[in-house]
Order: sequence, then structure tokens, then C-alpha cells
Amino acid sequence: MRPVATYSICACDLHAGQWGVATQSKFLAVGSVVPWAAAGVGAVATQSYANPRYGPEGLALLEGGLSAEEVVERLTAADPDRDLRQLGVVDAAGRAATFTGDGCHGWAGGRVGDGYAAQGNILVSADTVDALATTYETTAGSPLAERLLDCLDAAQAAGGDRRGQQSAALLVVERDGGYGGLSDTLVDLRVDDHPLPLEELRRLSRIHRLLFGSTPREEWLAIEGPLADEVRDRLQRLGYASLVEWAGVANLEERVDGEDTIDPVVLDELRSAS
Repeated sequence: MRPVATYSICACDLHAGQWGVATQSKFLAVGSVVPWAAAGVGAVATQSYANPRYGPEGLALLEGGLSAEEVVERLTAADPDRDLRQLGVVDAAGRAATFTGDGCHGWAGGRVGDGYAAQGNILVSADTVDALATTYETTAGSPLAERLLDCLDAAQAAGGDRRGQQSAALLVVERDGGYGGLSDTLVDLRVDDHPLPLEELRRLSRIHRLLFGSTPREEWLAIEGPLADEVRDRLQRLGYASLVEWAGVANLEERVDGEDTIDPVVLDELRSAS
């Protein structure tokens, strides 16, 4: 069994009602194993010789009212191979706990603080985990997804996985914060196999913000006068009768609300397309 040699951070933004996990590893498709989160419940990272059951079982225990520390204790106590496991948990109240079994390959260890649990194994040094923690602590006020990406970049710059890079993932949840307000998955991005997975994850994150981000409504532009003529002409050149119709085909439907105003991001994309 190949170890999921990984660094990761579980974290939350209680003000925004968001929980998330970010991770990078010299391991194929780390996002399929390590990150787990549920809105209003918490987040879990399971790694080293990972026990994937820690993810759903940990979230179920959190939903049942256990604290992050109690969840770690419950999961590891029931696992005969706990010495090989590494685990991070953040609960609904922002309490955090981390566990590193004695059998994990060095350097291995973790740090916890207010709203986060950072951990890693087969690392160059403890500096990687320290960088995860310090970056999270010093980026308060930024969106959680951006903070987690910054944490990964800082951890890699501090040494990262001593075997190198291969895959990375970012998962952030928020109640009704996902597509169409019908999902709790705000961000779920994975780079399964890439020589520079963190750079690729950043690229995907930029596309995600373009398609699914939001601009404050007071910054939207009224479609009237010369702008109305321009929008109509550009849509006609593209073969569409309405802004809503074009936006649906361009995957920008989350940024469109009627035909009377337009998100500046949508206007820029329309101008680029026509």
C-alpha cells in the first residue's frame, strides 16, 4: 500500500459559514482520498496510509455533536492501523484537532489553531506545516478558498512533500452556496496528475471564479442607451436573441439575472466572444 504522502489543511470561516480542505501530494488524484467536508458540520483530511472511511465516518460523528478532538479519538481508537494514519479535523464551532501515528514516514506532524488543522508526512521538514499554519493565520479577511490556495503555495515554497509534486485539490462547502443555490459544494477542484499541480489548481480556480463568482449588484451596469445597442448588436452577431440565452451556452448563467442589467464580468466575456 502506497502512503498518501501529503500536506493538507482543514479550515473554516465561521463568519462566511464555510469549511474546506486543501491538499497536495506526490500521489495520483489526492483529491479522491484526502478531503472531506460538509456545510455546517466540519471538515476532515485523511492521509498517510489513509483510511478513507475516516472521511464520511468523521463527518457523521461531527454531525452527531462530537468535537474535533473527540472525533479524532473515536476514529483512531477503533482503527488497529492507527499508527500509520494521519488525520486533521475541524468542527462546526471551529475547534480543531490533528493526529499523526508513530508509523508515519518522517518528517511527519501537525499543528492546530483557531479554525484550522494543518498536517503532513514525508515532508522535507516541519517548515511545510508551519507555513500552512502561519499563512492561514495571517490571511484572515480573504475568502476561504483563496486562503487555502495561499496555504498550499506557502507550504510548497517551504519544502513540501520531499518526493515532489503530482496532484492537488481544493474543497470548500457552504450551505446552499453551490451551483444554482441547490448544492452545498462551493468549490471542488482537483488536479489528478500534473508536474506543477499547484499552478494548475490556481488556473482552475481562476476559471471557477469567472464562471461562478459574483460581482456586487451595485457594480452591475444598466443595459440602456449606447450599452443596450452594443449588447444587442454583439448578441446578434453571435446568433442569440437574448443575453440569458447566450450566457447559458457560455456557462455564465450564474452571473446573469434578467436582461435589464449586466455583470461587468459578463460584459467583458461578451465583448471578447464577439
